[in-house]
Amino acid sequence: MNPHARQGRSPAALVHAVWKHRALVRTLAVREIRGRYQGSMGGMLWSVAVPLLMLAIYTFVFSVVFKARWDQGASAADDRTAHAFMLFAGLIVHGLFAEVISRAPQLIPSNPNFVKKVVFPLETLPIVCVLAAVFQAVVSLVILLAAQLIFTGRLQPSAVYVIPVLLPFVVLTTGAAWILCSIGVFVRDLAQLTGIIAMLAMFMSPVFFPLSALPANLQPWMMANPLTFVIEQTRTVLLLGGQPHWPALALYSLLACLVAWLGFACFQLARRKFADVL
Repeated sequence: MNPHARQGRSPAALVHAVWKHRALVRTLAVREIRGRYQGSMGGMLWSVAVPLLMLAIYTFVFSVVFKARWDQGASAADDRTAHAFMLFAGLIVHGLFAEVISRAPQLIPSNPNFVKKVVFPLETLPIVCVLAAVFQAVVSLVILLAAQLIFTGRLQPSAVYVIPVLLPFVVLTTGAAWILCSIGVFVRDLAQLTGIIAMLAMFMSPVFFPLSALPANLQPWMMANPLTFVIEQTRTVLLLGGQPHWPALALYSLLACLVAWLGFACFQLARRKFADVL
């Protein structure tokens, strides 16, 4: 395999690459998840303890210290439990995005042997990173649903729609990972900037407040954030019992596929120079 050879960049090449290396991606993702907790006393329990601790801290700060309330109707108003659930749902979406973009710029520089010494499908590394983040998000979703069942005694039937709501977001995040991964090889400072971007994304998204809390003239600007729509729709289907906004979700899915393809094409174009830079 010639590392300088032209790599396929079409949407068909993207689908072919993902399908061809699916077994490798699955193996690497399992190893990545296990490696996070290997050698620690808590082991996989940390995947449950960390989101619970985050939920407790943020709920205390915003519900008790700042006395924030969630304006989503009579059933949720002035209810700290409902506020905690709404907050946690936003944190799950942001956490997935933040983990991926924070790690993506370092994926290639931290694995130089995959570039120089072996023939390896480098395009799978961002996918593995995304799957590891998805695993943590799934654990957090299970915690949220379990807490909802315990405190309210029921689950919303519309919760099944969380899969079609989050799937386009995962696709979009994978495209962003490919872009950041390819740029991070040439611009090492990007690894420092993505941490700041992740923090900004938390406060520029409706994680700690509903979109309706913003003035009407600012809401369209907030909706330009790719996290906003997913956070609002996740809360709608999981906690409020509503249906997803299907036309908007279809448009979001189309844009997510476009971002994924552009990210894949960018990565395939840049990979020819990886060995020279590293």
